[in-house]
Amino acid sequence: MLQTIPDSKAIFYIGVDDKTIDLFESQYSVPNGVSYNSYVIQDEKLAIMDTVDPAATEQWMENLMEVLGDRQPDYLIISHMEPDHAGSIGILTSAYPEMTLVGSAKALAMLPNFFRQVPTNPTIAVKEGDTLSLGEHTLHFVMAPMVHWPEVMVSYEEKEQVLFSADAFGKFGALDTDEPWTDEARRYYINIVGKYGAPVQTLLKKAAGLQIRTICPLHGPILNGDLTPYLQKYQTWSSYQPEASGVLVAYASIHGNTAKAAEFLSEQLWELGEQVTVLDLTRCDMSDAVQAAFRYDRMVLAAASYDGGVFLPMEEFLLHLQAKAFQNRTVALVENGSWAPSAAKKMRSYLDTMKNVTVLDTTITIRSAVKQTDETALCELAKAVHEAAKK
Repeated sequence: MLQTIPDSKAIFYIGVDDKTIDLFESQYSVPNGVSYNSYVIQDEKLAIMDTVDPAATEQWMENLMEVLGDRQPDYLIISHMEPDHAGSIGILTSAYPEMTLVGSAKALAMLPNFFRQVPTNPTIAVKEGDTLSLGEHTLHFVMAPMVHWPEVMVSYEEKEQVLFSADAFGKFGALDTDEPWTDEARRYYINIVGKYGAPVQTLLKKAAGLQIRTICPLHGPILNGDLTPYLQKYQTWSSYQPEASGVLVAYASIHGNTAKAAEFLSEQLWELGEQVTVLDLTRCDMSDAVQAAFRYDRMVLAAASYDGGVFLPMEEFLLHLQAKAFQNRTVALVENGSWAPSAAKKMRSYLDTMKNVTVLDTTITIRSAVKQTDETALCELAKAVHEAAKK
């Protein structure tokens, strides 16, 4: 049985959980699936708020029919043209050719890019500050370019104080997954939107001028009650500030010696009272590593040298951080090389391209196995990483 959103009698959730998907955007592991969210506002005029991924079209149409009954939809509001939200537009417009498509000018201009048969429905291109009356409910349109595509907009319904937030405030995981919001919301934000902190900051400033009681994102649970924790997380993430004091130790080891060095260093950090996350970059999900790097204020990179550079899992990790505008952190380096250590130089070449990243002067070089002298040096490095939190 379909439900209205919390505290509403007129706004229905008609989204679909996808438990068949293994990789979101063909790159992010989603062991608990993902939700494609869509909503209907019933009033004198009836508005559908976005569609869903083509993989979920059939179930979504059934949900929509249950809400519509004999009514014809008046409007389809298009927040974002990415296929996981706009992928069912073609089928919907074929069924309702008189329904008006409402979106930003850039969104409407993108329609021919995604459909062999371009919808011929009437359209309304809206801009910042425009409104659309549905009767008792009125939608206010707020442009959100580069959150995280250039055509994105969000919609605010003033009567029930609902923000339809597009991809903002989204989360991995199907809605029937019982898990805390923060970890998967962080992984979603950092990897999907993370590069675009400045546009998110602009959107947050616009949202601050609205009385918001409920947030309806396009992925993940509907948010209501005290929204402060969610807004604070987005403020932290989008300003590239550390979420917590702690250290990510990320290592890429070939024969196990670099792994032993990373584990020894981690033990020293724990003994100093640090919160530490240790990740093997050759085996962990890369999106987990990226979100962990953004979570903490400090990071240690430990990697084997390889072909005159750095072992490729570490290089891939650094490329991801570079792409997501990693900044405002302190980093220490540990390299391993049997005859010509080269990992530290290569790692530093990536870090030097990142804004306000401080690389500690002390780089530890290990020659294959970890020896007592290496352990002494790693103890000193742990102290330096610990002291860096006080600066």
